[in-house]
Amino acid sequence: MNKFLEEVLEGLHSEPKYLLSKYFYDKAGDKLFQQIMDSEEYYPTKCELEIFTTQTHELAKTLKNGFDTFDLIELGAGDATKSSHLLQQLIIEKANFTYYPIDISKSMVAHLEEILPQKIEGLQVTGLNGEYFQMLEKAAQISSKMKVVLFLGSNIGNVPINEAEKFCKTLRSHLKKGDYVLMGFDLKKNPQIILAAYNDAKGYTKAFNLNLLKRINKELNADFDVTCFDHYAMYDPETGACKSYLISLKDQKVKINNADMIYFKENEFIFMEISQKYSINQTDELAIASGFKPIKHFLDSKSWFLDTIWECV
Repeated sequence: MNKFLEEVLEGLHSEPKYLLSKYFYDKAGDKLFQQIMDSEEYYPTKCELEIFTTQTHELAKTLKNGFDTFDLIELGAGDATKSSHLLQQLIIEKANFTYYPIDISKSMVAHLEEILPQKIEGLQVTGLNGEYFQMLEKAAQISSKMKVVLFLGSNIGNVPINEAEKFCKTLRSHLKKGDYVLMGFDLKKNPQIILAAYNDAKGYTKAFNLNLLKRINKELNADFDVTCFDHYAMYDPETGACKSYLISLKDQKVKINNADMIYFKENEFIFMEISQKYSINQTDELAIASGFKPIKHFLDSKSWFLDTIWECV
């Protein structure tokens, strides 16, 4: 059984039902997520890009930390839109470093290896295709230089706080004392602003969530009727958890892989995704609990987003 099928069946046979957000990103999902990021309501990408374009010199200076040579590793590099501003600044400042973009997409890694040295003259790129921690181990085998790790886009918010701490502790275990991490966090703010970002007026987020059912239909021979499910988003300002669900609009049954039958009651939900929001104090506490020391905070002009730099202690 392939892993996609195995994890879909595991999630939909669970109580309550869930699907893993990592499977959102097929070709159609990638396009829809781009539309979400471009939407008026979706602020996180814009806020972090502002940090990387207006505070580039200070970011570069802090991350270099006086080291002559180092490795700059980006977890989940994607198209490196934000980090490319930092890469350009480091080249201007004649920093001696190699950029290691890590991504699950083989084609994206190959694209970065080809295109970035053309865009940024003098940049050394060694792409790593695979899971974060396996590729961090590989980077350590390739080079023993000081490591600076980027984890942008509030990706740490894709898990609850307790799992975020486990992730950060594992990240710390792959690094040495004195290594640096730059971590992006979406901050708590007016609940209406947050909720609108995950429930945009044009319905891109709804389509993004429903697209996963379409992907399951296409790739796993399922027969979801996507018109019988609706998107629901909620934000709890007390916990900072923003969650997305798909709600079954009637009693129904869905066949997957031409064999497995999944039963839904009317109003039963599938948990799709969490996007955890933090206070600045919570990010400092997370750093300390995970074996890091907070060094510096970088905020956008609205103080909606935080890029914080941690040192391994």
